[in-house]
Amino acid sequence: MICGMVPLRAKKFIPFLIDDLRSIGSPRWAHDEVHALFDGIAQVIVDDAPTRVEFFSRFQPGGPYDGTVGIYRRNVSAARIGIFDRELVEGLPPSVKWIAHNGAGYDSVAVHACKEKGERLSWARLLQRLHLNVRRLRHPRLQHPRCSRRSHCYYCALPHPLYPAPLLQSRTLLYAGTWKTPISSGNTHDLTTRTIGILGLGGIGLHLAQLVHAFPMRVLYHNRRHRTDVPEWCEYVESLEELCARSDVLSVHVPLHEETRGLVGEREMRAMKRGSVLVNTAREGVVDEEAMIRALEDGHLASVGLDVYPDEPRVNPRLLAFPQNALLPHTGTRTRDTERKMEVRAMTNLRDFLLTGSGKDLVPELR
Repeated sequence: MICGMVPLRAKKFIPFLIDDLRSIGSPRWAHDEVHALFDGIAQVIVDDAPTRVEFFSRFQPGGPYDGTVGIYRRNVSAARIGIFDRELVEGLPPSVKWIAHNGAGYDSVAVHACKEKGERLSWARLLQRLHLNVRRLRHPRLQHPRCSRRSHCYYCALPHPLYPAPLLQSRTLLYAGTWKTPISSGNTHDLTTRTIGILGLGGIGLHLAQLVHAFPMRVLYHNRRHRTDVPEWCEYVESLEELCARSDVLSVHVPLHEETRGLVGEREMRAMKRGSVLVNTAREGVVDEEAMIRALEDGHLASVGLDVYPDEPRVNPRLLAFPQNALLPHTGTRTRDTERKMEVRAMTNLRDFLLTGSGKDLVPELR
């Protein structure tokens, strides 16, 4: 974690970065960028408060964080001071006006508390990597950083030519010396002509749509509203239930908040075609895990692709009973390049606020 002040304007800000043992209190990767972004604007100060109580005490008049106007955080800070829940947000001094969250999801920040206090919250939502299959391979024409772990799980779980034994299982069979046994072509399907339903056609969802359109797959989507700025082959569907009913694959790309918790539940899954695939790389609370497991047990869902879970790092052992599932340990941004870009993006939002009083990437609830 680091914090700092703006000497030219007598202001301070606290960006929170990972405590890397190799370089305590500095960014994990974007070391040079910190200086380039804030030299002459902000004095960067390291925060090493071991507890929430100590953290709050440093904001007291005359303390090292007195006068802070902005905060940059990563989820790793929760190990010391907890998540940015209502208590923490309400305990911040009135001088704090901007929280730059470095992460694809922002459910670890009390958004409504920020809104009530007049604090703006941005998130580094544009900066995630593209995965193809199970290796870190980059498509030469589709290296947009928003297609992160979603594509990774998606390719493992889709009804591609190795379905229902995904590539992870096939690799295991090869290493075990069994070659293609017990993979059966009787249960395999091509992607071409299949229909994907994208729940949440934001930046990540749209780039996933562009990726699968190359096969080609038919692309349906459901949003809070119809988008007029997307390709014509992205077909808007009025209701989530209709999206489920018409899709061979449902891919979830919505943030977790009060309105989306449990959005894909028993009714939605039973509306899906028997033998379809569900992919959730958004947030665990968007999909009802118990309903999903029941649908796997009775064969209504053929497989699922996940890298988010309700009780991380614990994974429900019932999910492990289905070898056709593609389960990943929440590794959506685990490349050096992506992490660096996310750090820079989040800090740039904060820098823009310090210079102009406004910034980009505000969470939807605060726009």
